[in-house]
Amino acid sequence: MTAPRIHGRVVAALMLFAGFALLPLVAWLADDPFLVVIGARILAYGIAALALDLILGFGAMVSFGHAAYLGFGAYAVAILSRFGITDLGLHMAAAVVVSAGFALITGAISLRTRGVYFIMITLAFGQMVYFFFTSLSAFGGDDGTGLRQRSTLLGSSVLEHDLVFFYVTLAVLMALFWLAHRIVGSRFGRVLTGIRENPTRIEAIGFAPRRYQLTAFVISGCMTAIAGVLLANQAEFVSPAFISWHRSGELIFMVVLGGAGTLSGAIAGAVTMIVLEEWLEVFTEHWKLVFGIILVLMVLYSPRGITGIIERLMRGRS
Repeated sequence: MTAPRIHGRVVAALMLFAGFALLPLVAWLADDPFLVVIGARILAYGIAALALDLILGFGAMVSFGHAAYLGFGAYAVAILSRFGITDLGLHMAAAVVVSAGFALITGAISLRTRGVYFIMITLAFGQMVYFFFTSLSAFGGDDGTGLRQRSTLLGSSVLEHDLVFFYVTLAVLMALFWLAHRIVGSRFGRVLTGIRENPTRIEAIGFAPRRYQLTAFVISGCMTAIAGVLLANQAEFVSPAFISWHRSGELIFMVVLGGAGTLSGAIAGAVTMIVLEEWLEVFTEHWKLVFGIILVLMVLYSPRGITGIIERLMRGRS
């Protein structure tokens, strides 16, 4: 990946962040506070898509069970809050620790396989987590459970205010994008990209591909768990629906739609998918069919997603 292209994608991400920062002003001018609510949801899914892109776009690992980590994050909020632990930092720390352990074990097993077998085994692990949380009758089982309040921040309930929650979520997204960008630009990231292109050659020059892939898998799971914490707070509700394989599929759609292997594209994919969902639902309850057609056309005519379209337009202008 060339330096100008990397620079361009960082600029694209900064423009996205600037647009997000101005969204509350747009909501105020339009007298539509729901824009801030849906904006926070987009930001949280943007974190999850960014995390998945780290392994899908750069490591060629198609995880169909990544929603499990959303579940760990969401249920960390519900379970700890039930025992009087309401701090956002502690919720995130607990979610990261559990997710790291689960990703380390399942990743070590999954990475013994490749291709469709890797996809299926990650799906199997994801479904195990789904049925585990479905069995938790104390937390509503399949119906889920509502949160009495959002997480506290340094002992304060400021996150109850949608505007504050929106900007905190934006700050978390920006921090994790910076972390992912640093990882991708490091030697570790270059080796990971090399493994995607030719694992045999990488192994021949002295690197252990599985070790790098497993590390990336764990990092991605931890980042996704943070997204789960924020999604639970945004919805003020937790259920196994956070963990279903449909949700994992949606995350993959976001990455593919935005452009795999771009980081900023994953965030753009989350924006596009959720905006399309909200818009298409106005016209038809079968919006997923329409979205499926859009995704097929995107894959056929722009395999690099939205990022590919923008890059072609920029080349055409130059």
